Formats: sequence, structure tokens, C-alpha cells
Amino acid sequence: MKIKPQDLSGLKTYSLYDRHSKVTVDHFGSPLEANSSLRAFMASLPDQLLGHDFPELISRLAKAHRADRPIIMGIGAHVIKVGLNPLLIDLMERSIITGLAMNGACIVHDAEIAMAGSTSEEVDDVLGDGAFGAAKETGEVLNSAISRGAGNNIGMGQAVGEHLLTMKFPHNEKSLLATAAKLSIPVTVHVAMGTDIIHIHPSASGADIGETSHHDFRLFCSEVAELQGGAYLNIGSAVLLPEVFLKALTLVRNLGYKVDNFTTANFDFIKQYRPLTNVVNRPTAGGGKGYHITGHHELMIPLLAASLLDELSESC
Repeated sequence: MKIKPQDLSGLKTYSLYDRHSKVTVDHFGSPLEANSSLRAFMASLPDQLLGHDFPELISRLAKAHRADRPIIMGIGAHVIKVGLNPLLIDLMERSIITGLAMNGACIVHDAEIAMAGSTSEEVDDVLGDGAFGAAKETGEVLNSAISRGAGNNIGMGQAVGEHLLTMKFPHNEKSLLATAAKLSIPVTVHVAMGTDIIHIHPSASGADIGETSHHDFRLFCSEVAELQGGAYLNIGSAVLLPEVFLKALTLVRNLGYKVDNFTTANFDFIKQYRPLTNVVNRPTAGGGKGYHITGHHELMIPLLAASLLDELSESC
């Protein structure tokens, strides 16, 4: 053959001991004893990748809370469907979560939980005969609340929360919207018309949905305007809320608000373009820091909540 194996004898080498290395034994994780505490677990993590970033995020959130800065949480409906309402309600009651942003599906699942203690129909079983999304009570209760909200010049989140409380549904204590209304915590609902089952009901008013959701967008902008030193967490919204957050941020900066040093984080099963770009990277390019946490909500959000409470208890 014309081509011969390369002669490696001329390779220039250097000493391993003189080289900078990204990993040392100081970065290694450590095994835990049986019955160890959460704090010991966090301290045992390898000081690499998420083992470094997650404790750092917890520290930044605790710092924001101690400084009485806002911590706003944007959520997709899956957060509700995997059973995390009680954990978020606890953080709301402790004044750690200062605001919630939702997509339209969230009010559907949250209201059904309040009304019936159950939600999330089996789509494959009912789509074939056109029954998907046709639950009578869901459409009537939510569309009625939204229309009342439009008439009272309030946002969708406040309108639905207050209506749930007025109706005294049996599971209101498990509802994010009812709890937020009771605690006077702002909840903003950001709707894409046609995406939610209540939009197919005859009681739906496009004008009222648009009016109350736009009211909530402007309310959300007022929250983002005060975000300096605080944090915004996007949990389980791959497109809608990252876009809303970016538009709100550019608006308040355009109006002269100083919002250039804060913490962001995106929690989701996989990395996706818009959350990574519009939540983690672009907003913090001039200051602050963004984090991407990959994992199942039903594991990562309880870990987030427990770790944050543990960190905050250290200073008590």
C-alpha cells in the first residue's frame, strides 16, 4: 500500500503534573452515610456540571429571598398534572414564590382539581368521538369567571382564583389559583387562543379571553420590572412562557427600568431552544446568571423546594 501507518515517535509531550486539568479529586462526590440529611446530600455532590450548578442556584434563590426580592415562577400544566401543587402552595404561603405565570392549560387542570379533586382526561379514549375537552362544568366555570373578570377590569388569573373561592369548591386548598387569590399573590395567565379545551365551549368569549389575558401580560410586565436582584424560574413551558418573558423583559427595559442583574433557571425534561435562549442565556447576558436543570419535574421540583427551605433555615 502507498499509505503507511503514521510514525508517532516524534510526538511532543509535556508533564501531566504541569497541565491544567478541569477535574481534580477535590471535585469528586463523596458517599453518604445511612440516614443522612438533605444538607449532607447536597454537600456530597460532585463539584461538576449540575452538581455544581444546582447548589449554586439554591444559594442565589435564598439570597434573593433574604433580600426581599421577587421570585417569580412560570409553569406549564404538566407541573400541576404530576402533583406539585401542594409544594408550590407551601412556597407561596412562606412568601418565597411572589408571583406565578401560567399558560392557559394550567387554569383548566387547576380548576378541575379544585372542583373535583381530579383532572387530565385520557385523550385517546375520547378523541375519536369528539368528546375530548367537552366537560360541561370545566367550560362553564372557567368561561364564566373569565367573562366576570373582563367586566370587572381584572386579569384572568385573579378572576379565576376569586371565582373558585366564591364557589367554595371542595378542593380549593389544593388549587394554586384559589390559594393565590386568598394570599393576594399575582397569578398571570398567558393564553394562545385555540390551545385550551375551554375555547371550544359555546360559553367562550374571544373578547373576554383576550382582554383578561392581555391585562395579565401587562401585570406580568410590572412584576418583571421589579426583578432586579430576584429570580425567574421557567418550569415546563417550552415555547409560550419563554416568549412572554422575553417580551416583558424588553418592554420594561425600553421603559427605563433597570433589570440587568438577576437569576433565571429553566427546568424541563430535555433542553429546548426557546427556554435555553429566552430564559437562561439572553436575559442574563448583561449580568446575573442563568441555569438549565434537566430532569423530571416530580423529582427536581421537590428537590428544589426542600433544598431551598433547608438553605433558608440555616440563617434562622
